[in-house]
Amino acid sequence: MTDTSLSTPSTDRILAGVALMLGFCVTAPLLDVAAKLAADSVPVGQITAARFIGQCGLMAPFVWIMGLSLRVAHGLWLALVFRAALLLVSTFCFIAAISVMPLADALAIVFVAPFIVLLVGKYYFGEDVGPRRVWAALVGFIGVLLVIQPSFAAFGAVALFPLGTAVGFAFYILVTRGLSRRMHPVTLQFHTGLIASLMCLPVMVLAQGTGSSLLDPVWPEGIAWLWLFGVGFFATISHIMMTYALSLAPSATLAPLQYLELPVATLLGYLVFSDFPNTLTLTGITIIIGAGLYMVHRERVTASQLVSARAAPPI
Repeated sequence: MTDTSLSTPSTDRILAGVALMLGFCVTAPLLDVAAKLAADSVPVGQITAARFIGQCGLMAPFVWIMGLSLRVAHGLWLALVFRAALLLVSTFCFIAAISVMPLADALAIVFVAPFIVLLVGKYYFGEDVGPRRVWAALVGFIGVLLVIQPSFAAFGAVALFPLGTAVGFAFYILVTRGLSRRMHPVTLQFHTGLIASLMCLPVMVLAQGTGSSLLDPVWPEGIAWLWLFGVGFFATISHIMMTYALSLAPSATLAPLQYLELPVATLLGYLVFSDFPNTLTLTGITIIIGAGLYMVHRERVTASQLVSARAAPPI
């Protein structure tokens, strides 16, 4: 007999992973709420910088307490910088979008990222992706168009910013796949926050006094400080929960749970900002969720067939 205890996650680990992913789905939209509230008085670039400065500051004590080394292999620096730049651009585009758009509308468009990852994996990296998942990705793009159409009519070109977030985040995921196997998640998060912060600070200095509504920094007043702290805090907590969730439970188990972020964002958008998607947008969101869940289902079926084929005795 083969001992599977080392290769199969225990029930307790899976439940812990599910709990952490549910925590991510609740805390990640709180980051968006804090960013949207801060955008009333603070430029988008400054909010973006606060997100990474907060992440760097919050992760530093964990690095010290856990006794982790901050040394990075020479060959990983380029990937780290590229990863931080992708997340920086993704964050800036998303905050710029939600500063004027409802949370649910912007987030629904961002959920095109898994479809982009799948198509890039198939046509660029040569990954084995069946036609059903490709069609599901294309259907998902149709759902995104349904969300963009009324948003573009209401808000103009800013409705395209979440697409920038989706593209940047898709490639961020692809880069993270390689780095996560070679770096501890805590040090990976710390270095990402540090590098992105160092990228933000020169831009803020150069933008000082330019009058740019997106980049010219201001001195926050009153409760704006709380919103900026919330951006960094909820970004750090949510990403750590997701990282550890993926280390405890199979991604096939956790992937469907990520779509709970959309209804949570819709509820928070309604409660805090009185925003609620219209019928066309809700239709698009439903299509995106359905296509995404179907992709997850097909990945499970394919993985199960592969395991069965490998386990089959020779004839």
